[in-house]
Amino acid sequence: MPVVTIKLAGNLTREQKKQIAAEVSDTLERVAQKPKRATYITFEELPREDWAVGGQLLDEK
Repeated sequence: MPVVTIKLAGNLTREQKKQIAAEVSDTLERVAQKPKRATYITFEELPREDWAVGGQLLDEK
């Protein structure tokens, strides 16, 4: 049973999540022979102020 966690700064629309979930599930089925019905995907959306890259918060870029 694959479990995929997608973390990102900011938010996705419901439609974007649906498309990403479908494509990730399709890829795991095609490449790893894991059935879509067994693939779990979670989205973790965090405010840009909660992420930093290179010592700088993303909301300051």
